Amino acid sequence: MPPTRSGRGRPDRNRRPGGPRQTGRPQDLVRRTAFDVIRAVETRDAYANLLLPTRLRDRGITGRDAALATELTYGTLRGRGTYDAVLALCSDRELRRIDAPLLDVLRLGAHQILATRIPPHAAVGTAVELARSVSGPGQAKFANAVLRKVATRDLDAWLAIVAPADADATTRLSVAHSHPKWIVSALRDALGPDRGEIDDLLAADNARPRVTLVARPGRATVEELRDAGAEPSPYSPYAAVLGEGDPADIDAVRDGRAAVQDEASQLVALALAAAPLDGRDARWADICAGPGGKAGLLSAVAAGRDARLLAADVQPHRAGLVRHAVDGRTGVVAADGTAPAWRPGAFDRIMVDAPCTGLGALRRRPEARWRRGPESVAELGPLQRELLATALESVRPGGVVAYVTCSPHLAETRVVVDDVLRRRDGVERLDAPAVLASVAPSLTGVGDGPYAQFWPHRHGTDAMFLALLRRGD
Repeated sequence: MPPTRSGRGRPDRNRRPGGPRQTGRPQDLVRRTAFDVIRAVETRDAYANLLLPTRLRDRGITGRDAALATELTYGTLRGRGTYDAVLALCSDRELRRIDAPLLDVLRLGAHQILATRIPPHAAVGTAVELARSVSGPGQAKFANAVLRKVATRDLDAWLAIVAPADADATTRLSVAHSHPKWIVSALRDALGPDRGEIDDLLAADNARPRVTLVARPGRATVEELRDAGAEPSPYSPYAAVLGEGDPADIDAVRDGRAAVQDEASQLVALALAAAPLDGRDARWADICAGPGGKAGLLSAVAAGRDARLLAADVQPHRAGLVRHAVDGRTGVVAADGTAPAWRPGAFDRIMVDAPCTGLGALRRRPEARWRRGPESVAELGPLQRELLATALESVRPGGVVAYVTCSPHLAETRVVVDDVLRRRDGVERLDAPAVLASVAPSLTGVGDGPYAQFWPHRHGTDAMFLALLRRGD
């Protein structure tokens, strides 16, 4: 559910809402920038987290204005499901009959009215001006009428109408927390016996994620990041949290010695490096390495242990990104992890960060919840199984494979692993939570094993899944 002004429930202290100040730019450049990014997400499948920083930089928007543009963009994308339910009651047209650009203006206006500290009259006025510039005077009058109706109630009052307590539970959660129904059902199933935490999980998906940095060992230190203004992070020995500011302003990040990386992403890579094996430990591989987050950390850890990493990605441009994240000892190739050029049994440790629906990173990519449907899970399943099966062929007897997804969906996690191992004898499931505990002693709540599952509402991380598998003789 989007954050409220009325104080219902716990306040979202991560949110940085905009105030009533005006920028003085023609047609309000801040709101126009948010609108342009939202439209690009809708029409070009753009990623807001990649496009928005570029737009802000190109248009010279900084400081409080940049913070407002960010809040309006991400808040509108996250809250679309809730806002559409409210707009449907305030419009005399069906939403599907409203021109798409105008509908995005209405969503942007609804977010300002219901989930920021911008006074309602200012929120309506700026949205109407944006509607006039986008769709003309006639549509501006329509926008004015709709948004004035939205402004007659606060978010709590609207939720009592559009997501009443006596509604079907999935429908209520879907509208109240702005998640498609299929995602609500999938996340509740993934929680299993803890499904009572579903409200907290969905709310965490709508909270602004913290910026977590990784100091790549041997190249940077956590102390260096802290000296640059970052704060301690609870789990990873190489992590620090940047409370505010641009990570690129930190020398270590700018030089590639440190990077932005979610703490769960760091920990699954460290778990692969810490998993017990016998014998040789010199050849590591990341067979889905792009864009290079886990490969960058694995490369640094491997270098400190006199091992070498091979980082592969099927897409050449993603392999190019990996080259910027790893050290000079790491080999980087554009190669298909399902049809490898390397010989069977070539590696001691292998990371399979499989392509997935990304349901574990909805905090960072709010548009992803509207971009994919349940059919995506079935489409990705064969690739996930093939990558894991190939990795088990590519690791030597006694070696370890980490199967990782940034999704908690059961059909992308334990079902994939169990299906592959059902067809293959002699593979041991290691106790992933126990291995993680050896890396991060304070970490709890990732499951009872053999698999591990991170959660945004428990750990403040992406919902990363980890299975550690050791090949038998």
